[in-house]
Amino acid sequence: MNRFSLRPLGCVLIGCAVLLASTTAVSAQEQSSDNPGGRPNVLMIAIDDLNDWIEPLGGHPQVKTPAMARLAARGVTFTNAHCQAPLCNPSRTSIMTARRPTSTGVYGLAPWIRDVDGISELVTMPQYFSQHGYKSLIGGKIHHGGNGRNSKAEADVWGPAAKVGVRPKQKLIGPTPQGDNPLMDWGTFPHKDEQKGDWEVASWAVNQLSELAKTPDQPFFLATGFFLPHVPCYVTQKWYDMYPEESLILPPILAGDRDDTPESSWYIHWYLPEPRTSWLRENHQLKNLTRSYLASISFVDSQVGRVLDELDSSGLADNTIVVLWSDHGYHLGEKAVSGKNTLWRHSTRVPLIISVPDGLTAIDVPENTRCDQPAELLDLYATLSQLVGLPAPVGQEGLSLVPQLADPTMPRERPAICTHNAGNHSVCDTRWRYVVYADGGQELYDTQADPLEHHNLIAGTNANDNKDLDASYREVVERLSAYLPKHESALAPGSAHRILEKRADGFYWQETKIVPADKVE
Repeated sequence: MNRFSLRPLGCVLIGCAVLLASTTAVSAQEQSSDNPGGRPNVLMIAIDDLNDWIEPLGGHPQVKTPAMARLAARGVTFTNAHCQAPLCNPSRTSIMTARRPTSTGVYGLAPWIRDVDGISELVTMPQYFSQHGYKSLIGGKIHHGGNGRNSKAEADVWGPAAKVGVRPKQKLIGPTPQGDNPLMDWGTFPHKDEQKGDWEVASWAVNQLSELAKTPDQPFFLATGFFLPHVPCYVTQKWYDMYPEESLILPPILAGDRDDTPESSWYIHWYLPEPRTSWLRENHQLKNLTRSYLASISFVDSQVGRVLDELDSSGLADNTIVVLWSDHGYHLGEKAVSGKNTLWRHSTRVPLIISVPDGLTAIDVPENTRCDQPAELLDLYATLSQLVGLPAPVGQEGLSLVPQLADPTMPRERPAICTHNAGNHSVCDTRWRYVVYADGGQELYDTQADPLEHHNLIAGTNANDNKDLDASYREVVERLSAYLPKHESALAPGSAHRILEKRADGFYWQETKIVPADKVE
């Protein structure tokens, strides 16, 4: 059941949109579930840790992503799309089940849903399509880590696992603080693109499309997940050279940017292997990390291009819906941190591009169009199901984006909500981002006037007492806070890694009590 109140404004419009979408159903809708021939195929492309640094979103002025730009020219780019958790496992669990972390209790890098009573029977998106006659295929990183791998219950066909591929003999950047995690590395060393895990995943996807083209009456759901630009960001020299150091534009880092954020904003990324911005500067790694991240994005884009090229040459493009997303964003020094695990734009805003070929459905989906309405990744389950004519999945919490695909200006009935451990949420509509922490600390950003979210308009306030807020800000806070979860599930059994808990005597990070004086900035 949806746990969110619906904003009265826009309900009538949304109702009209839903009616329009239902009456202009996809051409395959009349096909019964046991006779799926003729349904559109689905090609899903997932990219790990990719923020808005792609050409269609313009998050970095120098980034080169021609394949993603080509896909955007074929469909709708959602410019205001957000993940439901700024961390791999809870985000991907939410996408694949269309349930929020506050519903599943999956907030950390563990557990896998099949190991948790009460959610172990949830039907994931690939399973749902399989149940309705689709051939489901998963290659690379779709679920987190090795979750579900090689289980026929999860997918009909499994491809290669996500992996880094060849590595240097030792870390390129030397030891890093807070554990010297081997993943914390980046740069270039002598190797070939063909030695990278993402090359293998793309090759697998290309081969699968070639084979699938031989049975055009069998619809497929092909999910391909790429690892980069996740750390370690290793790239070959040619990609690194695309972003010369002498002309490199660094991320917009504002000195003192955390001065107007609550102390508890540090708790949700209290002790992590990702270096703080201070360390990056002191060790002259800010430029190297920025170059390596940009180069990794361009390399992954080239692998996306290989898959799209095969889709075109195989003759499948006209009957295949393509959706591209990232599980969450990534900081490159903004807000004093690198990595994810925040509730700001750099962590929550994600690429989301959906392409529906002309004439494939009765809904006319425009090409080369942008939609600025808020969107959530957990909407994909309902959206793809509706597009191909499947019944609405039972119990899922997403909203179909079909109304926005049909008319990108159509208002959406609720904002986008992101959660990082219980009690910590951000809520984004078309103008505002409201952030609240488990202790009541809060932030408000006018994303039209301040798109990089540098200035907290309600610094020093607490959600438990907003009576002294400026009236205009109080109205915004009250409106957006109405969408916060009414119920938040406790940590699922087996929860581990990047877990924050509020207990009677304070906050605990991975079972260790937080001592504010020990904060690492």
